[in-house]
Amino acid sequence: MSTSSDALPTGTFHLNSPYGRRAVGLSIAAAVGGFLFGFDSSVVNGAVESIQSDFSLNSFVTGLVVAVALLGCAAGAMLAGNLADHWGRLKVMFLGAIMFFVSSVGAGLAFSVWDLALWRVVGGLGIGIASVVAPAYIAEVAPRQIRGSLASLQQLAITIGIFAALLSDAVLEGAAGGPDNVLWFGLEAWRWMFVVGVVPAAVYGILAFTVPESPRFLITKGRTDEARAVFSRLVPPVDLEKTMNELTTAIETDRKNAGVSIRGKALGLQPIVWIGIILSVFQQFVGINVIFYYSTSLWNSVGMTNAPVISVFTSVTNVLVTLIAIFLVDRVGRKPILLTGSVLMTLSLGTMALAFMFAEGSGSDVTLPGAWGPIALVAANLFVVGFGASWGPLVWVLLGEIFPSRIRGKALGVAAGAQWIANFVITMTFPVMSTWSLPLTYGMYAAFAALSFVFVVWKIPETKGMELEQTETLFAPKVKA
Repeated sequence: MSTSSDALPTGTFHLNSPYGRRAVGLSIAAAVGGFLFGFDSSVVNGAVESIQSDFSLNSFVTGLVVAVALLGCAAGAMLAGNLADHWGRLKVMFLGAIMFFVSSVGAGLAFSVWDLALWRVVGGLGIGIASVVAPAYIAEVAPRQIRGSLASLQQLAITIGIFAALLSDAVLEGAAGGPDNVLWFGLEAWRWMFVVGVVPAAVYGILAFTVPESPRFLITKGRTDEARAVFSRLVPPVDLEKTMNELTTAIETDRKNAGVSIRGKALGLQPIVWIGIILSVFQQFVGINVIFYYSTSLWNSVGMTNAPVISVFTSVTNVLVTLIAIFLVDRVGRKPILLTGSVLMTLSLGTMALAFMFAEGSGSDVTLPGAWGPIALVAANLFVVGFGASWGPLVWVLLGEIFPSRIRGKALGVAAGAQWIANFVITMTFPVMSTWSLPLTYGMYAAFAALSFVFVVWKIPETKGMELEQTETLFAPKVKA
């Protein structure tokens, strides 16, 4: 939804007004889906070495177990749009919560590596569904004045989920005296790391019954009075009818374009869809999730003490800088923040590549001599700062803004699916590549970070403060050119 500030008396809408607070509350509830993604993707961090030793896995299969959930995420993301249009946003949120709940229990009780992989795929399906439905719901209740900030809540929730997972891993490992030691009811600590995921899954499922359905979905189903009741709590009275009329007109236009395809002449897709896909791929190909999936193993391997605590500290840094991004996105703009993030990521990843050139040992048994260990640690956290304050949250913002309304749902699903697949590729290949050459691995991530700078300069215009309909037109001339 979008509101027109021209139709509002000065000061009617602001973040601290009842309308702003309600929009923020609903957006936070929806963004719990992002928390589930962050938790699910990073909870494996503290369990990787235990899984590898308990099931006698090589580097390839270890990477597969860690990454396989992301294939489920990709499939869930591609299914989510159609499911949400048929069942409504809230039922699909509940479905995602149920799948993650079941996955958490199944993974904790896994008796072999293959059923562990199966449960992670099930959880991935639920997370993939939530990853698309949550930002779509937020976009449909967010006033234009704070749309960028509310859309960024998805990434903030992901970072908080990462922090919660790494913190719970560290606490459970500390309570048991090690991840392989039995904690409660005959289960090792690493198994409890998965089981505790039932708590956020239950919270998300309960929230799906407490928030109102998306006004856009209600209008498409002919439930206009219900939609007006929802909007009356989000839009000042002076603008209520105008908002209803604009949304009804937009829905009628979308119905006329229901058969419109995202296919085009640019390698089978419309050029604007490729822009969304490339943004998603760059977000993952800089290697951010290597830090959150494997950081405990990585810091252990280079002789760092208290590796779980270091991982928790890194996740706290990620949360804090994401808050900075939320504060700046509607003030500074999207493009300057992305460019600054690309520069910082390139420099920090290049420094990590340089540090590991001096590593002693081979394979997974390496150490960093002298000052190179602390240098690598500082560079890794600067990388998290660069990513968390820019590409992490802002890609989600742009994906909600750049696509024409007639293809937004389909295009967003494809872009999100591409993001999961790119995440899978990086997560799957890191264990093997790291045993081969850590300098080359981080050097490759640095190269992608540098390319992301070039892509933003070349293809991404500024969309700060614009109506969604305006942002679409910015891309048309460049696409045609």
